[in-house]
Amino acid sequence: MSDTQTAILAGGCFWCTEAVMNDVIGVTGVESGYIGGDKPDPTYKEVCSGNTGHAEAVKVEFDPDRIALPDLLDVFMGTHDPSQLNRQGNDVGTQYRSAIFLAGEDQRGEAEAAIARWDADHPGQHAVTTIEGPAHWYPAEDYHQEYWNGEGQRNPYCLATIPPKLMKLRKSFQNHTKA
Repeated sequence: MSDTQTAILAGGCFWCTEAVMNDVIGVTGVESGYIGGDKPDPTYKEVCSGNTGHAEAVKVEFDPDRIALPDLLDVFMGTHDPSQLNRQGNDVGTQYRSAIFLAGEDQRGEAEAAIARWDADHPGQHAVTTIEGPAHWYPAEDYHQEYWNGEGQRNPYCLATIPPKLMKLRKSFQNHTKA
């Protein structure tokens, strides 16, 4: 077994992205958090204000022998709308931007290629996904971790947004889903 690798992905609400990534074969851990802003140790309320520059994101630990970074990035690009600037559905603001945060400069080429693949597969649309970082990672508060598996099952927002993303994952990426 190889060592795990890390990808840091921002695709709108971290609850949604976390739920999707937790259902991907080869993903060994997902942590919700904040990245890309100026304020040290931001809180959820501060990030939601849109004034810190942070994005809601997930840090994904994965086994590259089970899912390669290009495949993981394709799942990410295919399960949110990367053509929306600073928006995913009703979530609006830079904290909901579509971004790939480099865990290391060696990931830049793969990130660029994933964006190019999405653009090629969606004529007439253009991904506005940014490539940022490396940047400092701040874990979100404990109650945000594994949110869909707990409180999220009772949250009307989550019930409206997460199941369609999981259905898209299972339909479009059958070879990469645990379910």
